[in-house]
Amino acid sequence: GSSSDKCDFETNLCKALPEFNLHPGWIRRNGQSGMVPPYSDHNGNQSAYFLSLSSEMQSSSAALRTNVFLPTDEEHICQIRFHYWVSQMNGTLMVGLQKHSEHTVTNIWQVSGELQNQWNVNTITINSTEKYEV
Repeated sequence: GSSSDKCDFETNLCKALPEFNLHPGWIRRNGQSGMVPPYSDHNGNQSAYFLSLSSEMQSSSAALRTNVFLPTDEEHICQIRFHYWVSQMNGTLMVGLQKHSEHTVTNIWQVSGELQNQWNVNTITINSTEKYEV
């Protein structure tokens, strides 16, 4: 069977994103509370919450780190589907993979400048023979 955890940030951060792995710079907000876009989530809901970089973070970077995932096998591949919004010209959103035997994070997906000021969706598939974090 396949288990699927859905995260919408409505009540808190997801199980996959522990509070202590939320780097400074990320804020949980909705479209009504912001002076900058997006003014709604990907469904057009103005009161729905999402994570956003605070405006003071324009020039630097901030990371989100998941909990530890178990190894994948033929029956249990990991797919992470996420909605994202890129607004500033020089902003880059990257997804990295850190296996537990490695000290470095491997960049497995990234997007920058194009498709700006609109919600986009992406799914990444991860295969790992050992425990990992994203």
